[in-house]
Amino acid sequence: MRIVLLGAPGAGKGTQAKRLAEKYNMVHLSSGDILRAEKASGSPLGRKVATYMVAGKLVPDEVVVEIMAQAVAAPRQASGLLLDGFPRTVPQAQALDAQLDRLGTPLDRVVMIDVSEDVVVDRICGRRSCPKCGAIYHVTHLPPKVAGRCDQCGYQGQFEQRDDDTEPVVRQRLGAYRKLTAPLLEYYRRVSPDKVLVVDGNRRPDEVTAALVAKLAPAA
Repeated sequence: MRIVLLGAPGAGKGTQAKRLAEKYNMVHLSSGDILRAEKASGSPLGRKVATYMVAGKLVPDEVVVEIMAQAVAAPRQASGLLLDGFPRTVPQAQALDAQLDRLGTPLDRVVMIDVSEDVVVDRICGRRSCPKCGAIYHVTHLPPKVAGRCDQCGYQGQFEQRDDDTEPVVRQRLGAYRKLTAPLLEYYRRVSPDKVLVVDGNRRPDEVTAALVAKLAPAA
């Protein structure tokens, strides 16, 4: 099964993608993870990616497509592929469709996790991570069991907030999403109407997962 998972920043795509990939034995490709790894590498391409990410802007199509096309085409031992955060624009979707057609592996489902803007801002701006092991927390919704101490590795100290997790940047990211990424849903509804699913992402993660599994069951 091959799935594209759509949704605004903070919609919960990463959480749901990991759960679905494990359940259905799919390779989980997160464009955010891949782009952040490129950014951290310090390469010329990584520095270019960094200027867009820190400013809350979408990385240009030609850069994202080049990076993700290599990841999609890489051989793997798994029964499916789940794309999280890619494509983000209609040209990226068209490039992905062409790539998958060449491989003889078209998409099976396009899933939109629909979340309100206020919920997105709350989720992202309250997000924190352990600087030692990378465990993710939220200042109100998912704090560590003991304040200032990581549940997973025992680190004690201040947790980190990503540079692009501040409200001005989040609002800018949402503006870019509405302008460039939201039209993806209409694109897929036009070219593959029978493959598009929409799930309410304002609910608790377990409830969203249950809804996703129920909707994906016919394709599994």
